[in-house]
Parts: sequence; structure tokens; C-alpha cells
Amino acid sequence: MASTLTRVLLLNERDNVAVAIRALRSGEEVEVRGRRLAVVDDIPFGHKLAVAEIGTGEGVIKYGELIGRATSPIGSGRHVHVHNVVSGRLPG
Repeated sequence: MASTLTRVLLLNERDNVAVAIRALRSGEEVEVRGRRLAVVDDIPFGHKLAVAEIGTGEGVIKYGELIGRATSPIGSGRHVHVHNVVSGRLPG
């Protein structure tokens, strides 16, 4: 039986973000790599959640690949999206 804390999907062990498999509310807890992680921001279904601290300019890793770079510090449990990441795959 799946844990009630299974609300995110880690696609690759190298990833520093996980994908919300349902909308998450600030204050909830999720389980990642066998540990509990507090959700800091409301995160829509399908969006990314930082599972580790990501510093400004550091890579955002999803699918085990670099998908972009943080434009500001992103704390563990925070929403990771266009407001704090510049894409490594799309122009601009």
C-alpha cells in the first residue's frame, strides 16, 4: 500500500525536484527518498517541488538532466517554476 505522504514523483535519483501528482498546499508534508519534506508554497498539480536547496545559478535537475538554472535561491519544499528558473531548453 502506498504511503499517504506519496504526493510527488521523483523521476530520477539525480533529480533535485519532484513533480506534484496532485495539488499541494503549504504546510503539507510529502515523502521523498524516504524522508519527510514540508511543502512551503502551494504547488499546482504537475508543477515541480524542490527536494533540495538550489542556489542562484545552480542547475535544476529533472529526468536526471539539467532543465534550467535557478534565477534566485530556491529552498527545499518550494515551488519551482518560471518565476525562479530560466529554461535550459527554450530560448529566452
